Amino acid sequence: MLTLNPEEMSERENYKFLTGSIIPRPVALVTTLSAKGVVNIAPFSYFNIVSATPPLISLSIQRRKGAKKDTARNAEEKGEFVVHITDESIVEAANKTAIELPHDESELPVSGLTAIQSSSVSVPGIMEAKIRLECRLEHALELGGTEGEPACDLLIGRVVTYHIEPSLYHDGKIDPFLLSPVSRLAGNDYAALGKTFALKRPR
Repeated sequence: MLTLNPEEMSERENYKFLTGSIIPRPVALVTTLSAKGVVNIAPFSYFNIVSATPPLISLSIQRRKGAKKDTARNAEEKGEFVVHITDESIVEAANKTAIELPHDESELPVSGLTAIQSSSVSVPGIMEAKIRLECRLEHALELGGTEGEPACDLLIGRVVTYHIEPSLYHDGKIDPFLLSPVSRLAGNDYAALGKTFALKRPR
């Protein structure tokens, strides 16, 4: 077994090790709204469930040279955001939203996606996504990096409304194959839902 000390590795080496080993990771496509009303869209794979009671999800947004990304800044200013589950039908459009644009320019035209009004928050959602989670910001934490220059912004969102394509949802369960979610691997690689299997938990 090869043993490595993260403190002896560069930031890039740690990033490559973590993103190459903690796989697959679900991809959140997140919409936020700037103070000037610009719709921002961006994909994030540092994303997961925190709690079901109440429904809380986490989103870790890495900073660039110490600066907050638009998603984190908008979510904190507005107190709201919408998370979409990235699936095979929208993954290419989602990838286009990773483009670096000025703060006052929306990724909507670049992506070809369509904004749709939300039910419980002022931030619009994406019509093409099969699952949308409207969220209110519960907590925002600055983490990592060095004192005075955090490396990321950890957002905890409380889901206030679910939206789901009706064909996916039966008897309170979501059909994963109809959802056809994608996951992030390392580098430019993604994975579709492959072989699944079941194991009964011991009692």
